[in-house]
Amino acid sequence: MRLFRRRSKAADRSAPVGRPTGARGSGAVAPAGAVNGYAILETVAELPISTWRYLWEPEDVRHLGPMAQDWQAAFGFNQDDTTIPVVDGLGVALVCVQALHRQVAELTAEVDRLREAASVTAPEPAEGRTP
Repeated sequence: MRLFRRRSKAADRSAPVGRPTGARGSGAVAPAGAVNGYAILETVAELPISTWRYLWEPEDVRHLGPMAQDWQAAFGFNQDDTTIPVVDGLGVALVCVQALHRQVAELTAEVDRLREAASVTAPEPAEGRTP
């Protein structure tokens, strides 16, 4: 006996007809160019973040993030200033994580160099004397 899982209607609607799964490998995505992670990180650092709610939601509901208008002005990825596409938000977050990782690696290497230089040039304390 075979058991089949029932697919949700949402799953049926999520994949347009004729679009293969694994879209990037199938040529459904056209890479547009490299991204300067440091520039994106600077833009995110200046992006206003606030709490807000949709007008139709109860007064006590709050969301946290940028306004779509600010997002559009900062990045211009989407076609309008009323929504922030999830894929763009995730992409920006991942680029920022990569940029921060590079900064931490660079700073760690600099600290290691400075520690090495300080240990080479620091005079040894004389015996019998306490600093």
